[in-house]
Amino acid sequence: MLGLDELTPGDCATVCKLENEPAMKKRLQDLGLIENTAVECIGISAGREMHAYLIRGAVIAIRSADAHRVLVLRERMGGALQWD
Repeated sequence: MLGLDELTPGDCATVCKLENEPAMKKRLQDLGLIENTAVECIGISAGREMHAYLIRGAVIAIRSADAHRVLVLRERMGGALQWD
């Protein structure tokens, strides 16, 4: 398993576990980030502080520190697209 923040654009993964503090865990779950959910990294900010993910048809931006505590299993590796 790896942290969600370790995915690069084009990578797909399945959420295994959220190890965030309770308030952040609930917020991420409310956004659709729950166990066994497919997620795709679609972009990383120039400073690598924010990552954009496609989750259940919606694009969600998550801070790297919060994404790091979401454990996933990578399914596919992709390119190197970045957004500002």
